[in-house]
Amino acid sequence: MGAMTTIVELLARGAAAAPALAAPGRTPLRFDALRAQVEATVERLNGAGIGRNDRVGIVLPNGPEMASAFLAIAAGATAAPLNPAYRTAEFEFYLSDLNAKALIVQKDTETPALAIAEQLGIPVIALAPRADAAAGRFDLETEGGAPAARGGAAEPGDIALVLHTSGTTSRPKIVPLSQANVCASARNIAAWLALTPADRCLNIMPLFHIHGLMAAVLASLHGGASVACSPGFNALRFFAWLDELEPTWYSAVPTMHQTILARAGRNAEIIARRPLRLIRSSSSSLPAPVMAELEETFGAPVIESYGMTEASHQMTSNPLPPLPRKPGSVGIAAGPEVAIMDQAGALRAPGQEGEVVIRGNNVTEAYENNPKANAGAFTGGWFRTGDQGIIDGEGYLRLTGRLKEIINRGGEKISPREVDDVLMTHPSVAQAVAFAVPHDKLGEDVAAAIVLREGAEATEQELRSFASEHLANFKVPRKIVFLDEIPKGATGKLQRIGLAAKLGLGG
Repeated sequence: MGAMTTIVELLARGAAAAPALAAPGRTPLRFDALRAQVEATVERLNGAGIGRNDRVGIVLPNGPEMASAFLAIAAGATAAPLNPAYRTAEFEFYLSDLNAKALIVQKDTETPALAIAEQLGIPVIALAPRADAAAGRFDLETEGGAPAARGGAAEPGDIALVLHTSGTTSRPKIVPLSQANVCASARNIAAWLALTPADRCLNIMPLFHIHGLMAAVLASLHGGASVACSPGFNALRFFAWLDELEPTWYSAVPTMHQTILARAGRNAEIIARRPLRLIRSSSSSLPAPVMAELEETFGAPVIESYGMTEASHQMTSNPLPPLPRKPGSVGIAAGPEVAIMDQAGALRAPGQEGEVVIRGNNVTEAYENNPKANAGAFTGGWFRTGDQGIIDGEGYLRLTGRLKEIINRGGEKISPREVDDVLMTHPSVAQAVAFAVPHDKLGEDVAAAIVLREGAEATEQELRSFASEHLANFKVPRKIVFLDEIPKGATGKLQRIGLAAKLGLGG
């Protein structure tokens, strides 16, 4: 088979009777039934006047219906999944910024998105899950309209998915991803993880985020494999799902892996009974001690990957055995070309630090309606990621920081990630996030937020002197705060930018 460049082509790969979508307590949905569901939904949307490149906002809880609705909408229109936890003002910003042509919400559920849709004149389509049918079956309640101007299955250049960047420092930007972009990404991930129809991914990632949509859902289906859709991450139920759904792998962010490890001891029997082929980690840096503990606990290789929305997720990844996995590295190019560029736009040699840049058929062509952002983000056909890193002689990339997160202490530049890595090696520390705090003379200084391991103790003085054994004096946090939990974004990423303000420190 040649390269798949549309979602309809991608879904045609799976064997008719093979399971495609599964969920706790539900019969799996076969590939032939999923294809029928997608076709019927596209027809239904076309009848309501929604066709190719028309944007459909999706506000649905995590689960198999969210997965199948995403596939069906992206197959014939443009899917715009939104975080159901958004407040009224956020829905107002995103739905108007997207210029959504319709909004899909679960029938009989309350969401502030409904009032905003009414205010903006956006038609609402209710999705009714068929609870007694196979996982992911649903009915759409549409009202007839003028038939869609461009009906039928989307073509390779049509936009399958639009997402906003997380926008920690500026207004979120719209990232349009074409059918060809997302299919290239699914192919890259499926090939990299050697997915076959014997595999099943347990998805615990939110499906309004690129990580869950690409790595779990689309990559699995591209490989003819199945994806088990949980109702959202729940550490208390994770091991029961492992036992019931028998996945061969799961993908998560580091904070989730740490929560799973905290409960692994009392679930050793399930871990032994349901061995995993691999565990994948992405979306933020996985501390080396956590990687080692995961591998030891599950007896499976932990594959750390590096992704971002603009690349339809995966850019680099550590490889499967027998090739080496390097703790602290995000691996080698795993789809697009990856290089290091200096500020002037020249590519750098191995071992030299600079900005990570990428190019490839999974990378967005441009941000939407944002010439200023595009001018800064694209240089000579390369997309500038905003991340700083070094590629070693074997092609493995080590990220050294986010350019916008670099702490500028009186002209001395400090990568907060380096401070995190040192603090994480202290036996009492479960999580560490270094961040900038305002300083009247230096402009910025270094602080750190710490979550201690259960039952462990440590003082601020003790951690500062520990840090000073491994870091130059100017990098040692001047202030350390102990928290029960570090504030996270909607996707489980620790929020470094703006942390000082959130914690009421200076400024």
